[in-house]
Amino acid sequence: MEALLYSFLAGVSTVLGAALVMVFGRPGHKLLSALLGFAGGIMLAVAFFDLIPESLEFGSLTTATIGFLLGAGIMYGLDRLLPHAHFSANQELSVENPPRVPAFRKEMLRLGYLVFFGLALHNLPEGLAIGAGLEASPTLGLYIAIAIALHNIPEGIAAAGILRAGGLTVVRVLLLTLVIGLMTPLGAAIGLLFFHISPMFIAGGMAFAAGAMVYIVVDELVPQSHKLNDHVSIGGLILGLMVVLVMTG
Repeated sequence: MEALLYSFLAGVSTVLGAALVMVFGRPGHKLLSALLGFAGGIMLAVAFFDLIPESLEFGSLTTATIGFLLGAGIMYGLDRLLPHAHFSANQELSVENPPRVPAFRKEMLRLGYLVFFGLALHNLPEGLAIGAGLEASPTLGLYIAIAIALHNIPEGIAAAGILRAGGLTVVRVLLLTLVIGLMTPLGAAIGLLFFHISPMFIAGGMAFAAGAMVYIVVDELVPQSHKLNDHVSIGGLILGLMVVLVMTG
């Protein structure tokens, strides 16, 4: 039950990002940079100091290695195949893997829907990470949920910016970002089904979550944070690492 609750709260932070855009417009460079850096620091600390050691405790080095590579590999595949948005150095929305299929009348609306689809699938492994963390300890699950929530706020900002530019109403934008967020508890629920089969699945799930999180940090959080403000980014990253170290020490 905790896994579903934590993953739900982490997921719906996407809606918070969208709501911030509707009310205040996009946040400044430094705030976004600090947010992304801090989330990256928490994710790295949780992956290397908690998830991987717990995976080795529940299973073997082989299980942990395969799980880690599978988690990073799936995130790489999603990253390469699906369109998703982020902020560039000048704080403009930049889209990776722009769609090539003419599906809707307005180009921006078509792009917005495909980015929505990409982010929704992207959130499934994040729910699995929360579930895997909770299998180790409630505290670890909470850390992962907080880091993913912080990561999802800029995702919501990016998705809402594109969908709103495509002409959708505020209500529809908020509903679509809610659907994106709800994929996180869905991922947690799928993970819980497998984790209760055997300790090997728990070990593999934790390593998978670690691999997925490290990929997200290295490919998305750190580069985006540095583009916005390199010094603030480093400060946020170190603070995130220290928070986990102090609270688990």
